[in-house]
Parts: sequence; structure tokens; C-alpha cells
Amino acid sequence: MKKEKVFISLCSIGLLFYAFIPLTVAASSPDDLPVVVQEMVKPPFLPKHNIVAKGGPKIIKVELTVTEKIISIDKQGTKFRVFGFNDSVPGPIIVAHVGDYIELTLKNPYENNFLHNVDFHAATGALGGGALTLVRPGEKVIIRWKAIKPGVFVYHCAPGGAMVPWHVVKGMNGAVMILPREGLKDRNGSPVRYDRAYYIGEQDFYVPKDPSTGRYKEFLQPGDGYSDILKVMKTLIPSHVVFNGSAGSLEGENALRAKVGESVMFVHAQANRDTRPHLIGGHGDFVWPNGSFNDPPRTNLETWFVPGGAAAASIYTFRQPGNYVYLNHNLIEAFILGAKAEVKVEGKWNDDLMKQILAPTKINDDDNN
Repeated sequence: MKKEKVFISLCSIGLLFYAFIPLTVAASSPDDLPVVVQEMVKPPFLPKHNIVAKGGPKIIKVELTVTEKIISIDKQGTKFRVFGFNDSVPGPIIVAHVGDYIELTLKNPYENNFLHNVDFHAATGALGGGALTLVRPGEKVIIRWKAIKPGVFVYHCAPGGAMVPWHVVKGMNGAVMILPREGLKDRNGSPVRYDRAYYIGEQDFYVPKDPSTGRYKEFLQPGDGYSDILKVMKTLIPSHVVFNGSAGSLEGENALRAKVGESVMFVHAQANRDTRPHLIGGHGDFVWPNGSFNDPPRTNLETWFVPGGAAAASIYTFRQPGNYVYLNHNLIEAFILGAKAEVKVEGKWNDDLMKQILAPTKINDDDNN
């Protein structure tokens, strides 16, 4: 018994001894991590990725090139000079896992006319990287930031002052998805998976009208229209609210696709205004309305709220074939201004979920008795 007490005492002394020794653990440099070059793809698609991370942290190299050009933003052919990343409005979505490092190369080609940068809402410090990425035409910059917050986030240009909103409402924004290394979980800790994923970038444009003709003005030169556009911006009433750059961009031949039984993730980002995504004919089986994957998803939502300057993620398993409409449920903005998309789903109809008992037919006098 005495020997045991002596042994325990010696162990205690040993533990106290080690407690006072400063532990110096050599932190491995990010430069030693494996490098993955992520191929950027245009929305609504996401780059290839794993839901659950394979191996340890990596350096994810991405490249964004600033675009300044004139595009058509509605079905009537209204022309508007936009700013974008990689020739796209919105810019491409970047996907990584917690613990990864995103290494960005930002290029502002010689032919452009304005200063640009990137503020990543997912990043920490230096105005989200905006203070370190300001580039003039003909310049490039490289920064690296660590992904420490799981979720979906907005990124956008923020060159300073009134130029911040002006660049954002010209389309210069995108999204980042940072997945937990172990993948997504429901409130009980069970895995949540998806078979497909789409990225919806909702964009508000502020195009002034010519009072003499009632038509939207077109500005051919890069600096033209600044004061006119600013006046419309100050009303806080957009002329257009669209998905992925223009009204109708995700309809018809460009509609989103799925099959019965597939679980589809929708990442929805709005860099400037509040929005309310809704899937007509479906639901939000799992929804992260504020974007944080640290929080358990909400379930079975009909409509969810996304504040301006944020992104949200939702997952729905399609149970019936046919045409669905994914939209901003401000129906004026959806059906009149353009904030809607089609989802075409293939598969076998399930009468148990819905069945038409009587097709439209003429009302007879007997029906009133």
C-alpha cells in the first residue's frame, strides 16, 4: 500500500514537472501542404468536390479574372455594362473544406478601366482580403487565407466608398462554400448528402430610363451613366432582379435538371438585398438559411429568408417528376423582374402523393344543386 502511494506521489510530481515545461510544437507551414488547382466553372454549376474531405488540409488554388463588358439582362434585350469575375455574373463559386487554404490569384486585365478587389465574407482580417487585393488595370495579386468557418458565404468587389455598392450592383459578386471536413450533418448528427448542387446568384440591377422614350438607357463607354445609375440606386428600387445575370437565364434549355430520388443542393447568394427562396412543388428538406454549417439545418421549410450580403444552402429530395419553379417569393420580383428558375425533373409519377381526380370540365347546372 505504501509503495502504491509513493508511486502515485512520484507520478503526481512528474505531471507537475511537465506542466511547467513550455511545450513548443513546430507548426507546419501551409507551404508544405499538397496543392489542388480548382477549375472554376460558370454558375449554376459547382466545381468538382467531395462532400467529405479526403486526407488532410490542402492549398486550393483558384484564379479570378475581372471582366468589364456589356450584356443583355432581360428578355427585351436591355443592354447593361456589368463587372464580373471569369466572364460571369455572378462570379464562380469556390468550394473548400475547413482547414484548407484558399490561394487566390486575382487578375485585372489591361483593357479594363477600374480598380477592383475581392472581399471574402468567409475570410478573416484585412477587410476580408479587400485591403490586400486592390489591383489596377494590368495588375495581378496573390493572397492566401485559411478557411476556418464552415458554411456558404458571399464574396464581392469593394474598392471603397460609393464604388462598393456600384460595383456590387453591376454584378461583381460570387460565393464560397466551406464544408466541414466530416461532411454535412442533420440535428441528430447523421450525414446529409446531395447528388447534385446548383449555385443561384441573385442580382439586383439599377438601370435608368430615358424619360422621353420610357426605354432603358444604354451606356456604351465605361464611365458613362454613373450619376444616372446612382440616382436609381438611391431609390433602393431595382429595375431588374434576376438569377445568374439575366432574366430567363435558368429557364427553357438552360433549366436546372434532376431525377426523382435525387437530393439536390441549392446555394443561393444575394450580395446586396434580402431575398426569400422558395421551390414551387417542393420544399426545403434541409435548410441553412443563414449559411452556417456549424448550426443544425432547419427542416421542412416552405420559404426561407436570406439577408442581403449573405448566402444560404438548402437540400431537397425530388419525389415527383415534372417542372418546378425555384424563385424569390417576392412574386413581383420573380415573375415581373426576373428572379426565377425552372427545374425539370425526370422520373415516374407517384399517384399516392398527388392524383388528378377530375380533369378540367364544364360546370353543369346539376353541379349547383
